[in-house]
Amino acid sequence: MTVRLGAGIGWRPEIAEGVEGMAGIDWVEAVAENVCPGHLPASLLRLRERGVTVVPHGVGLGLGGAERPDAGRLAALAERATALGAPLVTEHIAFVRAGGPLSASPRLEAGHLLPVPRTRDALDVLCENVRIAQDALPVPLAVENIAALFSWPGEEMTEGQFLYELADRTGVRLLVDVANLHTNHVNRGEDPARALAELPLEAIAYVHVAGGVERDGVWHDSHAHPVPRPVLDILTDLTSRVSPPGVLLERDENFPEPGELERELASIREAVEKGAAVRAGARAAKGTGAAGSRAGSTPDPGSGEPARQRLALAQTSVLSALVAGTPVPEGFDRGRMAVQARALAAKRAGVVAKVAPELPVLLGEGYRAAFLAYAQSRPMTEGYRRDALDFVEHLLLAGRPEDGRTRRELREWWLERSGPKPRSHRPVVRLARATRRVLLGALPRGTRGAGDDRTYLTSVALRGVRAVGEPDPRATFAHREHPHPRQDRGRGGARGH
Repeated sequence: MTVRLGAGIGWRPEIAEGVEGMAGIDWVEAVAENVCPGHLPASLLRLRERGVTVVPHGVGLGLGGAERPDAGRLAALAERATALGAPLVTEHIAFVRAGGPLSASPRLEAGHLLPVPRTRDALDVLCENVRIAQDALPVPLAVENIAALFSWPGEEMTEGQFLYELADRTGVRLLVDVANLHTNHVNRGEDPARALAELPLEAIAYVHVAGGVERDGVWHDSHAHPVPRPVLDILTDLTSRVSPPGVLLERDENFPEPGELERELASIREAVEKGAAVRAGARAAKGTGAAGSRAGSTPDPGSGEPARQRLALAQTSVLSALVAGTPVPEGFDRGRMAVQARALAAKRAGVVAKVAPELPVLLGEGYRAAFLAYAQSRPMTEGYRRDALDFVEHLLLAGRPEDGRTRRELREWWLERSGPKPRSHRPVVRLARATRRVLLGALPRGTRGAGDDRTYLTSVALRGVRAVGEPDPRATFAHREHPHPRQDRGRGGARGH
């Protein structure tokens, strides 16, 4: 059953108060990974009490990846849908990680939504992954087309054909992002009108609208700029063909005043109404009614392990080139891959700065350059919080920064967060910790090379650790085998939503 949503806006904590005060908002979309089911934000609770629908929008499943969806991530998404009373949940047609047993290589995290190849192998894997997700979720699933900076060589289908077959084989709903259609028009030369003509329009759950920016001939789906006219024109084209159940404005950064967002929403309504008028005129001229629905979905035969293995090898080689500096696979545009690699590193630095805001404060203007240098040789293998800890450990073991006070503050920050549980703040523990710092500060340190810093970090952790119940340093340095238990809440976001 199609859920009529109406006009909506992406809910973000930075604009929560403004969203609550906006007139004509029927629903909001919240990033699923940023919502804690047991502690829903007060703003979302107030909106729900007013009858505003809340839809969780996931960014971390990686349905387009070679591996089957992680059961824990699916359970978390299901829990959020239930807590929010959502009529549906949404995710992306993308891969966000690669490596692992299927490719016999280390796991890598993109921290971003990356395009899947439009091939039979990728479609077969995606269909099976979507089926698995549908079975695990308590409400219907809709999946979104993403924006891309690069193309895969040897693709066998257009975007419209790929999405049509996906919907036909699985019955999944589609979240059509018209801003992403514009992005792919600029970056990949794809015709938005052709994509819309090939889509199963009756499968549309709702529509995303967002802004971006062009740099050096490349369109970046930033979600940080006003919606441009070409995106609104694509929205008009879509609504001239079908009446979408909902249309939503996305904004993730550089948040303007509520009044500017309301003006953007008004422009979106105008574009929708313009398309509806065209549709009504065409319908009257033809004397036809509304388009019919599909009779049903075609049974999915499943993907099979060989297809997963081929896809795993291809995605791992691409992601490794983007984040680990390995050679770009044959057939890819090296220039575009370089643009994507820089974008991933910049986003990674930005998200780490958000999840660990103390680091840009401590490192000042040197934070970004230091992080980008670290990222060149250290691909992300877990989440952003683990990445922040690894970055600081990398600096300390290299004897950086040169300023002793800043280095001590970074060391304290690292020790505070690196163990399996937070350090105790009981008065007796804090007194023991302060006493230990004074005593250790009087010890001769010798030279400050990498080995000395590691020795010092270990000695700091060892002296008095067990007496005051602080983290076991062996667990601290084994973090790559034992991931940090706290869940990442950074928008893995990924752009291209």
